[in-house]
Amino acid sequence: MTEETHSDDESATRKKRILIVDDDPEVIDSVRYALQGAGYDVAVARDGNQGLAMAETQTPDLLILDMMMPKRSGFLVLEKIRQGETTIPIIMITANEGSRHKAYAEMLGVNDYIRKPFAMDRLIDSVNKLILQDMDD
Repeated sequence: MTEETHSDDESATRKKRILIVDDDPEVIDSVRYALQGAGYDVAVARDGNQGLAMAETQTPDLLILDMMMPKRSGFLVLEKIRQGETTIPIIMITANEGSRHKAYAEMLGVNDYIRKPFAMDRLIDSVNKLILQDMDD
């Protein structure tokens, strides 16, 4: 087996990595548990600055991003990521009811927008759909 073939095999069998960026320990724990149960590798950042740094250095396959966090909001993280070359799928989760916020997130390039509280199945379905869609591209 050549070196090149070996690395292709590894990337095909590697678990997809999802980065959760949220400051609420209960949300982090429940989302992490559900994603790991669905077969994903999960990393966690607890504020916007840490999330942005991890998104840039760890190249996750998908990002789950809370809107309201300390140090840097989800909007600012989303804006910064979309300014770069990456097309990483991003799901924004929020307790905010405002439709203006959803419209702004969509304008910035979020792939899905889910209001808290949400059914975990709804989040997992969105993750699966976006991961499969990203693999097809």
